[in-house]
Amino acid sequence: MRSVCLIALLLAATNACAAGATHYLDLVNTAKNSIVSFSVAPIGSNRFRPMQLGDSPLQGGGESATLAIRDDGDTGCLRDLRTEFSNGRVLIQRNFDVCKYRSYHTGQYLRGQAQTVIASMP
Repeated sequence: MRSVCLIALLLAATNACAAGATHYLDLVNTAKNSIVSFSVAPIGSNRFRPMQLGDSPLQGGGESATLAIRDDGDTGCLRDLRTEFSNGRVLIQRNFDVCKYRSYHTGQYLRGQAQTVIASMP
């Protein structure tokens, strides 16, 4: 009986930990222009939440920052990412898997990877 209770307790603890997981993402700016804003949203929601980049824009050419993305329990691993650059361009990456990928390199997505939209700010 004790082993059944122990197993049930461990399973409950595992599920509770998984729902509140924090995923760390290395944002690497391999583009030429600085990143002035970076936001994350549950997939397809357009409810972007700004992430703290530090005290100044993330310079182009390889400067990076590590961001903590908290799992809200509803959306799983997939997120939409929005990057705003100093020249006014906005890069939106849809369906990015924060569980599978530990880093996000802006330059490779600017060169035309799938599921990427590039727009200009008005």
